[in-house]
Amino acid sequence: MAAKRKPVLLGLRDAAVQGRPAGPSAWTASKLGGLPDAPPGVAAPRPVCEGCGQPLAMVVQVYCPLEGSPFHRLLHVFACPRPGCDSGKSSWKVLRCQFLQMPENEAQDTKKQENGLAAKDWCEGADDWGSDSEETPSPQLTLNLGSDSNSARDRDWTAQLQNLRLQDTVQVAAAPVPPGQRVALPSVVPQFLPYYIGVVEEDDYQDFVSLDHAHSLLREYQQKEGVDMDELLSQSLSSDGGEKYEKTKIKSGDKTFYKFMKRIAACQEQILRYSWSGEPLFLTCPTSNATDLPACSYCGGHRTFEFQLMPALVSMLRSGNLGLSVEFGTVLIYTCEKSCWPQNHQTPIEEFCILQEDPDESLFK
Repeated sequence: MAAKRKPVLLGLRDAAVQGRPAGPSAWTASKLGGLPDAPPGVAAPRPVCEGCGQPLAMVVQVYCPLEGSPFHRLLHVFACPRPGCDSGKSSWKVLRCQFLQMPENEAQDTKKQENGLAAKDWCEGADDWGSDSEETPSPQLTLNLGSDSNSARDRDWTAQLQNLRLQDTVQVAAAPVPPGQRVALPSVVPQFLPYYIGVVEEDDYQDFVSLDHAHSLLREYQQKEGVDMDELLSQSLSSDGGEKYEKTKIKSGDKTFYKFMKRIAACQEQILRYSWSGEPLFLTCPTSNATDLPACSYCGGHRTFEFQLMPALVSMLRSGNLGLSVEFGTVLIYTCEKSCWPQNHQTPIEEFCILQEDPDESLFK
């Protein structure tokens, strides 16, 4: 029997972020663009480009606590948006922040689950990874996102967090700088217009899938690349649940591209796919980097796939009249499977990403 596919959560662009929320409503929100937030006691990440040495722009901030872990958890993805700068992996950076959300004596029972973490289903009791604090209650302060936390201790803690929040004007040099991050002074940090990220389950879209758009895009691809699309479609669509691409007599790159287009056809507006320890959706044939992942830069442990950025996000990264932009096909994010975080650690831990270029970016516009 085939292994059951890991559940996938899809990120969609939601309402625009108004102002700069304070306290937990900032660092427990998922968003695209804007400036990075960080939990108390952790320096807000301000990485710089390895190519041009200028500050990177935040692409997404994802609040993603793990089931069985006592930590709040936040991932940031940055890229260099400057025209002319190298668009390769050296201009991208992924950083992870964590914050213990319960006293250490209460966390002992969960510590033994460190090697068996699972993705927290954020859909339970909430419709998004972050929302406007003026319209909804503040995000919860525990990992049980489906219930309220209104104790006096939490209210007092919230007030303390607001006082500890790092302001936009804090100088980078005021906080410890992790290895591999150069200090950028006094350059202005570039920003894309910020929007919250809403979340849906991919399975909810399966009954409404239409492949017409995917077919039309692929036929455009056929005209440019000389691919026999009729053969590709007939053989691929004849599979009953499985993906029987091994019989298709076309280039493996075209098979990978078709599989990608077919999978996202039900929800073309998705900007992010989240599946902790699941399977990434490759846009082009994976290289050896996808199977030979480097160990965690801090604990030396294995890394696992966590989420990926999708082509629809590219056109949503706007900067007004500044002329900033980022181009990619998909960006695959891999993180420490133990989600290590040493006691009293104060700086973000760098994770790993794989950048796949769009084989034909015009198809996604």
